[in-house]
Amino acid sequence: MAEVILHIYDITNSGSAKTNNTIVQINKIFKDGIGLGGIFHSAVQVYGDEEWSFGFCEQGTGVFSCPSSKNPMYTHREHIVLGKTNFPIFKVNQILRELSREWPGSSYDLLSKNCNHFCDEFCERLGVPKLPAWVNRFANAGDAAMEVAGNTALRLRQAKTEIVSASKVAYRFLMGLNSNSADTPESPSNSNRGSPRFQAAWFKNLISVGNKPSNSELENQGENTLQQQQ
Repeated sequence: MAEVILHIYDITNSGSAKTNNTIVQINKIFKDGIGLGGIFHSAVQVYGDEEWSFGFCEQGTGVFSCPSSKNPMYTHREHIVLGKTNFPIFKVNQILRELSREWPGSSYDLLSKNCNHFCDEFCERLGVPKLPAWVNRFANAGDAAMEVAGNTALRLRQAKTEIVSASKVAYRFLMGLNSNSADTPESPSNSNRGSPRFQAAWFKNLISVGNKPSNSELENQGENTLQQQQ
């Protein structure tokens, strides 16, 4: 059995002292002050003095190691003992080889596949508890927000497509009525069919009942319109 230790760092590799200081202050307020979380890098130590983590690179695996609590890119904050793994060292090395193949550096994503997600996966395979929720809360919240925004945009595009399609169907229907009216010899009843009032009544009847108006309805409508024209 071996202890599994989580090392947590403040992310201070922005290249700007002002930005780095701002991140440290955010972490102090949101983690130390109210316990919500912050912007952190994490790594897992098991068997030996090396810690393992994940980062971006253009080619090859993104899994890497360095001396525990001494990653030169970040500022070490604290460490947490997550538990003990029952796996022997050769099994742990096998897990690391598998993760190295499954986590290429080009797949790194700040919100959905970062170092904290890697440590979660590593700990799960080691059979110990995952990271405390506050370690990756900001990234998870951002990822959820992006997913909601994407789904909302998709629904809006679908609704727009449906509205346009329905408008085209209605337009073709009304144009068909006008075409039929133009092709039929003029009579009091036939000329009335092309009137907007009659088209609206027919269209309303078609929607509410599902059938074309009867002959009696056509005749009544024609007589009413003829009287009005006279």
